[in-house]
Amino acid sequence: MRQKDGTRKLALAGVLTALAVVGSLISFPVAGSKCAPVQHMVNILAAVTLGPLWGTGIAFCASLLRVLMGLGSLMAFPGSMVGALCCGVMYRSFRSLGATCAAEALGTSFLGGLAAYPVAKFLMGAEPAGLFIYVIPFMISTVAGSILAYALVRVLEHSGAIQQLGGAHR
Repeated sequence: MRQKDGTRKLALAGVLTALAVVGSLISFPVAGSKCAPVQHMVNILAAVTLGPLWGTGIAFCASLLRVLMGLGSLMAFPGSMVGALCCGVMYRSFRSLGATCAAEALGTSFLGGLAAYPVAKFLMGAEPAGLFIYVIPFMISTVAGSILAYALVRVLEHSGAIQQLGGAHR
């Protein structure tokens, strides 16, 4: 039974990673970063169905693929992984979708935005205008993705699909 559960989690992680990568085609540039709201939606779906570590791993894999395919920049890493960890921990702790969406938005925008500064400066060779320069663009992206995720998770909960996917990561 454990092997079946592990296989299910891995398959779902693969599907969510693919969704995040393909969803990055729906993006818009803001202040030097590429805002991809579908990634934030995927972070919340992963938090609800798989948990914080899986969600962070999905965000890492999606970011890596986006960078390798030229669909994103190195900003994809702090912009997705920090939010995935924050919302995963929040969902695991409180099982509240609203709090999970807020943790995704605040974690990505503030913590991820701050983490993006050294990535831009030291890895990308950019000269960001200030430490908080990425907070607003990240917030725009993550709020849009969090709203999408909230609506989608509610629909999936109502239909029973979240439970079938392993919601509340048993």
